[in-house]
Amino acid sequence: MEIVEEIIDDIVVEIINTERATLKESSNLKNMIYEKIDKGYKNVIIDLSKVDFIDSTFLGVIVNALKKVANLGGDLKLVGFKPAVRSMFELTRLFRVFESYPELQDAIRSFQKN
Repeated sequence: MEIVEEIIDDIVVEIINTERATLKESSNLKNMIYEKIDKGYKNVIIDLSKVDFIDSTFLGVIVNALKKVANLGGDLKLVGFKPAVRSMFELTRLFRVFESYPELQDAIRSFQKN
């Protein structure tokens, strides 16, 4: 499975288990996140620690999911950038938009503080 979904407290955690996050993974991620949002979840973490490459379609899904949860008073946070993925977020200046954390537990704790 390329995307593993877990629910921790009231947080949806999407773990991307592939080196390349492209169109196929984008569609799967979108469906998974939107289904959880429709069920009332509004806090999401996407774990990218295994991802070496992210394309614009996948990036677009993450941005749109952030907008959707933010409109509900929630947030979407990212975990585990490898160098190439970090470069993509810096190049697009999206590192200013998303909170990111080195470890999953750090991101979970950030939600628990709010």
